Amino acid sequence: MKLKIGIFDSGIGGFTILNSLLKTRKDVEVFYLADTKRIPFGNKNFKEIRFISKEICSFFEDKDLDALLIACNTTNACALDILENNLKIPCFDLINSASEIVSKQIIGVLATQTTVQSSYYKKALNSKNENLKIFEQECPEFVPEIEKEKLDFSKLNYLSDLYLRPLLNKNIEELILGCSHYPLIYNLLRKKIDSNIKIIDPSEALIKKFNESFSMTKTACYESLSYEYVKFFVTSEKDQFSKKVKFWLEFNKEIRLVNLRSNV
Repeated sequence: MKLKIGIFDSGIGGFTILNSLLKTRKDVEVFYLADTKRIPFGNKNFKEIRFISKEICSFFEDKDLDALLIACNTTNACALDILENNLKIPCFDLINSASEIVSKQIIGVLATQTTVQSSYYKKALNSKNENLKIFEQECPEFVPEIEKEKLDFSKLNYLSDLYLRPLLNKNIEELILGCSHYPLIYNLLRKKIDSNIKIIDPSEALIKKFNESFSMTKTACYESLSYEYVKFFVTSEKDQFSKKVKFWLEFNKEIRLVNLRSNV
């Protein structure tokens, strides 16, 4: 019997959570929802994100999920309570998961505008250690660039320097990638900062918490990465998303088009 797991994001950012999950276990069936019609979430206000979250809950209600993996930091910051209260299943989030594995004192966070403005990362981190120094940097252009079918590395290089500079000037000791899209350009970011600065990918912390909550048998452990039991749903641009799946995950998969508004 496979665990039924929901994952959602505005686009491809959730691939980081999906891969972290599938690299550890094979006893899962995944329903992956990308609200591509309203990407990016990171520039939307608190009220809009909460409204979208209610629609996302309506989509997942009939999927008989065992757990939800919240693959969007912005939704995590603005509407965690809506997801938990409406779905009434275990909801694993990125921000609280990441806050539990921070080990240094001076922390940098790269995130979307809405995530930074919510101060959720600061609250979560300070709840674990009130003496932390936390510096956050809004990265408004990262998601639109990462979502492009063909990456513009000269633009991404420029943006990386622009967004990292203020944090590096604060002598940060750890860097949290506070948007699920950002680990997709991990190698680019890693080259730009000192090797002594640890980069935290919250998806790994989230999956660690999930695996601790849902124990697995030896036969359920990861053997080789397989997307056989993953179903993809998008709210627009089905063909475009299919190309992104092929580029980032290196396989072809049927993409189903859904209308979230009709589910409310």
